[in-house]
Amino acid sequence: MSIRVVVVDDQALVRTGFSMILRVQDDIEVVAEAGTGHEAIEAAHRHRPDVVLMDIRMPGMDGLEATSRILEKADWDVRVLILTTFDPDEYVYRALSAGATAFILKDIPPEQLAVAIRTVADGGALLAPSITRRLIGRFAQGRAVTPAVAGRVERLTEREREMVVAVARGASNAEIAEHLRIGAATVKSHVSSVLTKLGLRDRTQIVIFAYESGLVAAGGHDVGH
Repeated sequence: MSIRVVVVDDQALVRTGFSMILRVQDDIEVVAEAGTGHEAIEAAHRHRPDVVLMDIRMPGMDGLEATSRILEKADWDVRVLILTTFDPDEYVYRALSAGATAFILKDIPPEQLAVAIRTVADGGALLAPSITRRLIGRFAQGRAVTPAVAGRVERLTEREREMVVAVARGASNAEIAEHLRIGAATVKSHVSSVLTKLGLRDRTQIVIFAYESGLVAAGGHDVGH
């Protein structure tokens, strides 16, 4: 089956360029294009794509708000890949917090765009865990832990809190299993439980929660690679 993609960018030339690059791929189908946040929401819910390639900076409703609205009402498995002309900044951090899976810079080489789409559609990450942790740690640092976040921490068992910390520090399931001397299947079960209890979509959001809840401090020791 083809990977269904909606391309969103307020600049028609950029939007068309990305679509042309993707349309020559045998396993990728561009099902719609959108030039605004509102159009992106409409296109996503009409075409139910696997991936939304989302420009983050648009007039009116930006990519952050559009991402949040798409994912809030999505009843199918959709992933948002953020496009930005800037290096990782707070805006990207907020997009990840809203549920975006990953982000790429707009100057990505054409041959790597399709690879990025495939990676995201398959549930993979585009950034090295160390880069994601630095980005999240930088902007989560110093934020007060709200009562709501503290309450969500209380839902977790001690073992599940250990999972949150280990994931935030970059450990893979295999590394967590080895460190805690438990089976890999048990680790996977615990991570799934964490996602369910906290209402999170993926491991990136676990990392964000770990920093925002104070379970992990910025600048802390990294585990894994």
